[in-house]
Amino acid sequence: MRYNNALVTGGAGFIGSHLVGRLVEDGLDVTVIDNLHAGKPENLDSSKGGATLIKGDIRDVELLKRVIVDVDIVFHIGANASVPYSVENPRYDFETNALGTFNILEASVNSNVKKVVYASTAAVYGEPEYIPIDEKHPLRPISPYGASKLAGESVGMAFKETYGLNFASIRIFNTYGPRQPRYVIYDFIMKLRRDPKNLEVLGTGEQVRDYCYVSDMVDAFMLMAEKGDGIYNAAGGVPTSIRELAELMVSEISPGAEIQYGGKTWKGDINTLIADITKLRNLGFAPKVDLRIGVKKMIEWFNAVKISKR
Repeated sequence: MRYNNALVTGGAGFIGSHLVGRLVEDGLDVTVIDNLHAGKPENLDSSKGGATLIKGDIRDVELLKRVIVDVDIVFHIGANASVPYSVENPRYDFETNALGTFNILEASVNSNVKKVVYASTAAVYGEPEYIPIDEKHPLRPISPYGASKLAGESVGMAFKETYGLNFASIRIFNTYGPRQPRYVIYDFIMKLRRDPKNLEVLGTGEQVRDYCYVSDMVDAFMLMAEKGDGIYNAAGGVPTSIRELAELMVSEISPGAEIQYGGKTWKGDINTLIADITKLRNLGFAPKVDLRIGVKKMIEWFNAVKISKR
């Protein structure tokens, strides 16, 4: 990589910490800003010596002015990443995801940062008009989270046009793997540990997602750093229904468990998210981790950290 150092916002979180590890392996000096709302310092244990953690908030303009000095590249991942939390706390969500991103972009322009790579989301699309969803699909978010992330992405593209900021955005579809603290695969593991005979599933089971293992998503971020320009979808390329996922999880953890579907899900939840990742593939992206292998890896991690039943 042609950069000597990097700033990763949200770098103590799930995707962020894996990216920090890859950057450290590649020899970069890495600074992490994280308010530890969802991130954990221990997620950076494997990167000690190569990464410096600053506990801080991207809403703090003065902090960003001090930190984003002589930084080559910024990976902006820090955000509220929970749709239900955005529904319950829309002001926090907007201030963090939209205004926080503005703060990052403004400081980056003022400090002549070489590039900003932004973690956007598939939630900007809302319910799809067609599938697979390409980058030209209409943008109609149905949650405060999707709207706030789209606002941040829009400001990034405006700064690219107005100030010449080298900006690339990844619209992330469902990512999973070790250190993930929530969402469906993690929740299924937790539920089956609590009750090996029964798995309760939100919704009908017909919801469809495009799962991407975290190391593959890190590959996407690294490609963005090297070649990305503009907006790209990133996903695993193998759409899977929640029903299929539940059956896979049961077969791996507790064969014979009964699966029950509740019929209802949370506000802002999109039913079908299937990505067209042609644009990213044309840069050289090629997902490597099969869903079944990835699920096994996540279960192994779960067992290794001895998460208690609760």
